[in-house]
Amino acid sequence: MRAGIVVFPGTNRERDIALALSRAGADVAWLWHRDTDLPIGLDLVVLPGGFSYGDYLRCGAIAARAPIMQAVARHAARGGLVLGVCNGFQILCEAGILPGALVRNATLRFLASDCLLRVERTDTPFTALYRAGQVIRCPMAHGDGNYVADEETLDRLEGEGLVAFRYVTERGEAVAEAARNIAGIFTPNRRVLGLMPHPENAVDPLTGGEDGLALFLSLVQASAVS
Repeated sequence: MRAGIVVFPGTNRERDIALALSRAGADVAWLWHRDTDLPIGLDLVVLPGGFSYGDYLRCGAIAARAPIMQAVARHAARGGLVLGVCNGFQILCEAGILPGALVRNATLRFLASDCLLRVERTDTPFTALYRAGQVIRCPMAHGDGNYVADEETLDRLEGEGLVAFRYVTERGEAVAEAARNIAGIFTPNRRVLGLMPHPENAVDPLTGGEDGLALFLSLVQASAVS
């Protein structure tokens, strides 16, 4: 797999993502926000976490209008893989590639802790190596991670099976962290994933666990068979 990681001013999780992808066996290239085209033969584009452009206006709003995002949108439109984590999820929503928006946490506080996620489906390039209903642990670190959308959009996400992960308890029971406990969503072709928690920081037992590694291994496996 060839993966490109987009770096915006204020991005700070790009090396974490690069290490996770490399650990899974991917070749990694760096992409700059002012680029207007993606490298030929790129399988996956990653928008990592951080505070692009200082989170001015709305989180991800300025980055969504960076030159490279037109190339990312074209990549997604032709079926290319795209992963947006935390600020990357916010950027995908602001760019209109994913529906809805990420707004201020209900507590009005920045949350930095582990969270538990339930894997909602496994027939996707991102989740093939998980079990349906599996509960995994991932770190989260965000101040604007509350996913919101109108009821029609939420019903469509539910009805089409486009919810990727939900916030849950250890028993797999939903907790109210965001609208309908949504932590991550897919596009209808399930080739684009946005999620708020950080699977790239859960790939090594020395740093608290490796529940996130299966996501990156799933992507590399999907690329090998496509």
